[in-house]
Amino acid sequence: MSMTQPILVTGGAGYIGSHTCVALIEAGYAPLVLDNLCNSSVESLARVQRITGVRPGWIEGDIRDAALLEQVLAEHRPRAVIHFAGLKAVGESVQEPLAYYDNNVGGTTILLQAMQRAGLRNIIFSSSATVYGDPATVPIREDFPRSATNPYGRSKLIIEDILDDLQRADPAWRIARLRYFNPVGAHPSGLIGEDPRGIPNNLMPYITQVAVGRLPALQVFGGDWPTPDGTGVRDYIHVMDLAEGHVAALAYLLEAGAGMFTVNLGTGQGVSVLQMVQAFERTSGHQVPYRVVERRAGDIAACWADPARARRLLHWQARRDLDTICADAWRWQQANPRGYA
Repeated sequence: MSMTQPILVTGGAGYIGSHTCVALIEAGYAPLVLDNLCNSSVESLARVQRITGVRPGWIEGDIRDAALLEQVLAEHRPRAVIHFAGLKAVGESVQEPLAYYDNNVGGTTILLQAMQRAGLRNIIFSSSATVYGDPATVPIREDFPRSATNPYGRSKLIIEDILDDLQRADPAWRIARLRYFNPVGAHPSGLIGEDPRGIPNNLMPYITQVAVGRLPALQVFGGDWPTPDGTGVRDYIHVMDLAEGHVAALAYLLEAGAGMFTVNLGTGQGVSVLQMVQAFERTSGHQVPYRVVERRAGDIAACWADPARARRLLHWQARRDLDTICADAWRWQQANPRGYA
């Protein structure tokens, strides 16, 4: 396998993208990042270099820029694309659906057309557990029915269908659809981590920002869910486990030949909001004041993965536990109280 050919990572300066760059470099690949920095910082790539000794290739640009994509694919001739670029806030997608369809669906279509013209047919798509909607039962298997409760989830669902249609029309495409559950934590170095703009949409950065004094108290959306303690239950996966899942998917894609496969990347364990707060307080020694507020539109009670297929197909499984997740998230937040700013 030629490791000199780069792997194009769209959205590679973002939270999951930057951690995946570390995992790619550690596995001997050469990431080339394309990012428009609308929700990320180029500083993350300088930090990737501090961790690995290798600076990822870097192009500032947008996946909706067809001319730029054509130039990048012709000049760098990547071996495969890992496609993270997209908008990802559920609440914002309800307010601004057109922005989500333009960026996520439109951008992906332009990327796929550019790849097709360049004769590049290997892609790993960053999908989401939101495509399962409100599941009838848990744990969730890949063959469960799909639906969406918000425009963000629907954009992921539409892209999954586009990829399915594309692979049927041209079986030379090799496509991985990775449905992730809730990525949390940070690289153990504390150099890269989650740096949300404004008040965090996700639980873990909200907890750490309360603990570090940036926010007064955690808002818990709903205390009356049909779960053991009344708070929402999710499958929280360490971002480095998730990053390693992409590397495993890439190796499988490049070795196994044509086709499309879909796997859940999760731990198989459900953790409630209050359990996460308790785990964080235990590992950090900091109290996290919280108050229970109204449920959030588009939320569901419980969601966790059956990760057996990823184990079988990719020989991958999540290895890092809840205490490691909390300790790594807290190390990042303490070292970077204002994120990358």
